[in-house]
Amino acid sequence: MKITAVKTFPYSAGWRDILIVKVETDEGIFGWGEAGLMGRVRACEATVKEIETYLIGKDPCQIELHWNNIYRNSYWRPSVTLLSALAGVEIALWDILGKYLNAPVYTLLGGAYHPRVKVYDNAWWVGAKSTEDYARRAQQSVAHGFKHLKWDPWWWEDGGVDIFIDRKQMRRAKECVKLVREAVGDDVELLLEMHGRFSPDDAIRAACDLEEYRPYFIEEPIPPHCSVDALARVKAGTQIPVAADERFHTRWGFWEVLDKQAVSIIQPDLIYCGGILETKKIAAMAQVFYIGVAPHISEGPIDVAALVHVDASTPNFLIQEFFYPDLSTYEEILTEPFPVPKDGFIELPTRPGLGVELNEKALTKKPFKYRPGLELGVFWKGGITAFGKSSGE
Repeated sequence: MKITAVKTFPYSAGWRDILIVKVETDEGIFGWGEAGLMGRVRACEATVKEIETYLIGKDPCQIELHWNNIYRNSYWRPSVTLLSALAGVEIALWDILGKYLNAPVYTLLGGAYHPRVKVYDNAWWVGAKSTEDYARRAQQSVAHGFKHLKWDPWWWEDGGVDIFIDRKQMRRAKECVKLVREAVGDDVELLLEMHGRFSPDDAIRAACDLEEYRPYFIEEPIPPHCSVDALARVKAGTQIPVAADERFHTRWGFWEVLDKQAVSIIQPDLIYCGGILETKKIAAMAQVFYIGVAPHISEGPIDVAALVHVDASTPNFLIQEFFYPDLSTYEEILTEPFPVPKDGFIELPTRPGLGVELNEKALTKKPFKYRPGLELGVFWKGGITAFGKSSGE
């Protein structure tokens, strides 16, 4: 079996743009993958086309060989754009391998360690304009069966926080967390997103101020370019588990964080890390230190499907991010509905490969439109409204 083509489908999926990748073979077996990078979809697409020149005529089953050849045989230090493109192709190769061997991908990764995948709800808060709105929307998410809810209590319709937190902003965030906790009760876990934008001292101060509400974790408390020692200082400064970081890439990017045990939970993003196998390797490194894995997600249905297989086969997997409001977007391009989480869990697929198929014609119904890269200074200080304008919504 040989690879004959690598096709790309840029698609505008709600508030984000994604890049669907299709790898075809001479035996008629094809695989679906997904790449993408907010504001950089065209750059990812161009990189996928460069990777295609290497892959044509190659055996799609030699995933490890192809990954290393593409990653290492570049003079330049691999960028997140290359890793995203590489992930899009690599996911598709796993889909092909699973179909070729008539097995789900998680079986090829060692089998299902977990019988189903625990998920938390994100974006349940969209449209909330007050602390009371957050509380009501949290109850709606719980009514859908979710027992873990994530949001950023420092980010509002009318503004947000960037680097330093003043007393008024602290009070507002605390009031929001307090009302959500009261609305959902003590049996629902609260996951607090910081979006990697606070100074180490203010991250510690914000975390300590919210400890009484027993958050499941705080996510990405400081910018990813801060030192690992600074991240370790935040972890030491609060009783809340610290999770990071969607913006660390590959084993080499996570090595120092794990070696210094600077976090309690790691959050690799499968697409930004380079794909399925690289995410598994990062998780295996974390297991040595008894650090849990809660993968980040920011793309579309193929990304979610691939992560379900990684999560199911990873012993130290804790919980998976899931955007419940995105289900309608997924169903626009899937041939069959995406599995809806029940009681906070996704059931494992049983079909070969990733277990999902895309409608190729549907991918052309919402053609890609250029959106400028997010202006982060405006993004945080301007709040959710600024995010909508920056992302083109």
